[in-house]
Amino acid sequence: MRNERKTETIVREHFLKFSDKIYIEEQRSDNPKIDKLLKFASKKGAGKGYPDFIITYKTNPDFLILIECKADILKHQSKDNNKYSEFAVDGALLYASYLSKNFDVLALGVSGETEETLKVSHFLYLKNEKKAVPVFGDKFLGVQDYLNGYLKSPEKFRQDYNSLLDFTKKLNEKLHFYKIRESERSLLISSILIALENPAFKKSYPLYKKPEELASHLIQTVSDELKNANITGARLTNLNTQFSFIKTDTSLSKKDKVLKQIIDDIDENINAFIKTHKYFDVLGQLYVEFLRYANSDKGLGIVLTPPHITEFFADLAQVNKDSIAYDNCAGTGGFLIGAMKKMIEDAKGDEAKIEEIKVNRLIGTEYQSHIFALAVSNMYIHQDGKTNIINGDCFDKEVIEKVKNRKPTVGFLNPPYKSNKKTDTDELEFILNNLECLTYGGTCVAIVPMQSALSQSGKVFELKKRLLEKHTLEAVLSMPDELFHNSNVNVVSCIMVFTAHKPHSKNKETYFGYYKEDGFVKRKNKGRIDAYGKWNDIKEKWNLNFINRKEEPGLSVNQIVSADMEWAAEAYMETDYSNLKPSDFEDTILNYVIFLHSNRLLDRKREQENE
Repeated sequence: MRNERKTETIVREHFLKFSDKIYIEEQRSDNPKIDKLLKFASKKGAGKGYPDFIITYKTNPDFLILIECKADILKHQSKDNNKYSEFAVDGALLYASYLSKNFDVLALGVSGETEETLKVSHFLYLKNEKKAVPVFGDKFLGVQDYLNGYLKSPEKFRQDYNSLLDFTKKLNEKLHFYKIRESERSLLISSILIALENPAFKKSYPLYKKPEELASHLIQTVSDELKNANITGARLTNLNTQFSFIKTDTSLSKKDKVLKQIIDDIDENINAFIKTHKYFDVLGQLYVEFLRYANSDKGLGIVLTPPHITEFFADLAQVNKDSIAYDNCAGTGGFLIGAMKKMIEDAKGDEAKIEEIKVNRLIGTEYQSHIFALAVSNMYIHQDGKTNIINGDCFDKEVIEKVKNRKPTVGFLNPPYKSNKKTDTDELEFILNNLECLTYGGTCVAIVPMQSALSQSGKVFELKKRLLEKHTLEAVLSMPDELFHNSNVNVVSCIMVFTAHKPHSKNKETYFGYYKEDGFVKRKNKGRIDAYGKWNDIKEKWNLNFINRKEEPGLSVNQIVSADMEWAAEAYMETDYSNLKPSDFEDTILNYVIFLHSNRLLDRKREQENE
């Protein structure tokens, strides 16, 4: 005869070891919110129901662990997870579906009567989500491991990031109401985030009664923090100038409690996000979110590379703990932060190596002073690399020599896109500049307009010739058409991958990827996001094909090319017709009709027919 009490004893003994961090309740709850949610959660479909264990964290009460036990391992999980009273996992998921209306829930199904035969399954069911996702593994973990895994999970990141975007919209509306200019909003946020790193400021800012005194204290704290980070001389003067508007802005320095409330909101919503989700270009995201509401993001400074693509760059370049990364168009530092994340992961907890990465292995150049301030701030907030950001022209010989002396092994860039084709520097010239600074055999990864890859004449053709004469074109990847939707820039782009200082062999096959579907979708007020969590699987597929130069119909092809040929998968790839559905034809026809209508071509055709 199976005895479920044995299973419960194993569970109880495991979690009692952590009673200093958690509260454990069995088959009931004194929490009125939990009790109310379980009012109709009976596994048999009527009345109240409780899991065998409900665990609440003392420090994170919005995160619950619930556990449902069965003695028989054959009653661990049914095929369709819908036999709630018979199977451990099924019952756990049922209770989680009720509790997730107000909590983030980790649901455990546990079966077996001995530790040797015990089966454990974990599912994360986040608040207001429609389904749970399997997480962790098949063994019990410590409660701190559960908490850390939950906080840093892709699912929690997606939830927190959506909350961050919601907050950003509200904050933007507030700053607009107080007439703070779009181009200064991210500088304000970055100054506050820097100041909040100072324990004395964090403790004292609520005590200031006069707004002008708080504004002065904020600016002085930022200046002191940057000075302590070895940013001195002209660079410090430049940064102080960028932040100085805070002391003169009427709303921030004159109106009672405005600045204090903004600091409170940023500490609660943005600072908390940064501390949980490290190595994410938050300032870059805020910059884009603020400028989405301005007349022209591009006119005000930068076109931000989406963060999932900056991390993909680090994969393409196979960044590791010994890499030295250089971005000659640093912007807010997104590529460097993505590279840093990869380097630190590869250091595997070696604190000395991690410190060396932060101090020596991240280099950037940024021309625009206000964007330079954001880049330094961003790197400071991540406690990394701020002294290696150069405010200057990447084509300046002195800058080039300074970078070369650091011997960068990987280069990243999203160059400024030409607004005037005759006078602006071409995107491929920035790639040549980056490659010049890399060591022999280094890898350069750049994202540029597709037109740069397709041109077969004129200046761009000559630049393509120069690139192949000096360097090897390893790959060109066609990116999603609306990749820069969040920046309000309509440009179709591609990623180019080069090996530095190795002339391109005439027999060399270049890898071309048709990487158009990244799983992201557009959502009102949130822009283009990974709403369904598809990106990680897609990225793994993209990386697998790229690393192995794998040809796949509809996705990738290898081709020998020269400067006078198109550098795009579309020109050489075999079409995959196997996935075509009737709806694809219907969508194409519908889109064509919409195109005709929006351009008033239908009316014109009718007029011609009636003549």
